[in-house]
Amino acid sequence: MAGVPKPLTDGEIEERLSKLPEWTRAGDEITRRVEIRYHAGVAMIVHIADRERRIGHHADIDLRIDHLKIAVTTHDAGYRLTAADFDLAARIDAIAAAHLSTPLA
Repeated sequence: MAGVPKPLTDGEIEERLSKLPEWTRAGDEITRRVEIRYHAGVAMIVHIADRERRIGHHADIDLRIDHLKIAVTTHDAGYRLTAADFDLAARIDAIAAAHLSTPLA
């Protein structure tokens, strides 16, 4: 079927995951927990959502009082991991770094 992303092999997943130390594999998704205050988490979600809209790929995000849990998989590939998931994870890492930065003294 044309247009359906190709799932990665276990070896490809492990190789890509080694480049994203904040992420772990949980079955057919990768996850990351970000320690962040609630309102800062809301701002981070808005930033992530804007980036997701632009690239056409979306994460599942669970906001709690003191953290976000982010899970990524490719729904269009039967909920399997694809290259798009690792691209999105890297983008989320950059967004998290910006939101978690500390001001200069």
